[in-house]
Amino acid sequence: MADNISSQNIDNDHRELNRRGLLFVLSSPSGAGKSTLAHMLLKADREIAMSVSVTTRPKRPGEEHGRDYYFVNGDQFEEMVADHSFLEYATVFGNRYGTPTVPVQQSLEAGQDVLFDIDWQGTQQLYQRAGQDVVRVFILPPSLEELRKRLESRNTDAPDIIESRMQRAVSEISHWDGYDYVLINDDLDACFAKVKQILATERMRRSRQTGLIGFVRDLMAE
Repeated sequence: MADNISSQNIDNDHRELNRRGLLFVLSSPSGAGKSTLAHMLLKADREIAMSVSVTTRPKRPGEEHGRDYYFVNGDQFEEMVADHSFLEYATVFGNRYGTPTVPVQQSLEAGQDVLFDIDWQGTQQLYQRAGQDVVRVFILPPSLEELRKRLESRNTDAPDIIESRMQRAVSEISHWDGYDYVLINDDLDACFAKVKQILATERMRRSRQTGLIGFVRDLMAE
């Protein structure tokens, strides 16, 4: 099954120094803004691409296999688990989600950053498998009251679903200290500016500059 999942398109911009990509994780309780921030980042930055997950949930109108998700049935998902084809996987509201390993590895080696919109369980697994490549950012709401207002303003969920999401939010927030950076999303634009700053800083880490050794060697040989 894993062989049928093709790698994502990789934009190989010219860079003065070659750089290994990074895995940029945005996590938050539902309604705190991680998906909005992810969409803003994808629109603003050509060097990062969204990780395409495998899922067992039904396809929604307008979604495409291979673009939004790789849609599989439960048996296919279990086969991929048995084949160790996932960097991370989890069950969320009765559906299974997983990150296929091969396309992510190909992106990293090509210097392409990969964006993840996943929960704390997926983040923990991802860090265990690829810790040196992972940057973890957790987004907090300004208050639980504000979080509830945001969920209710969507007008997409019944009251019992909202209550379930609020209970899950408390659980998610309790894992805030498992992240490298924690931001409070009380102003979307200000929060987005901080997300971009974190990404820019992490890209410049010496450990990710794979062309730096050769550059310095040539510099000293002049």
